Amino acid sequence: MTSPRTVGDALEAATERWLVAQGLRPLARQVRYRLGEIDLVMLHAEVLVFVEVRYRATASHGDGLDSITRAKQKKLVRAAQLFLQGQPRYANAPCRFDVVSVSGASTEPHFDWLRDAFRVDG
Repeated sequence: MTSPRTVGDALEAATERWLVAQGLRPLARQVRYRLGEIDLVMLHAEVLVFVEVRYRATASHGDGLDSITRAKQKKLVRAAQLFLQGQPRYANAPCRFDVVSVSGASTEPHFDWLRDAFRVDG
């Protein structure tokens, strides 16, 4: 039996490959901090993109985009801040938060990419 983490890792890798085909350049995967994790960090032209990958085998509980709560957004923002503190070369780069909702069978996933999914409250 395949563990949920193994499936998640495989889907993140598939999402990364798909985003590369869309023109993004990978920088990091599964960046973990005590207060949160960033699934993928990529560059889209000169924009630093923090990507949250959400998987739903079926839409019975909504799609992956529906699962990004305000609390999850805050964790993503905090993790992004920590990433930027450790990567000063990107300190002045424009940043955005994208969500890729992955649905369907893990062997033939469908990707729904929401660019600039949420903004950091100023």
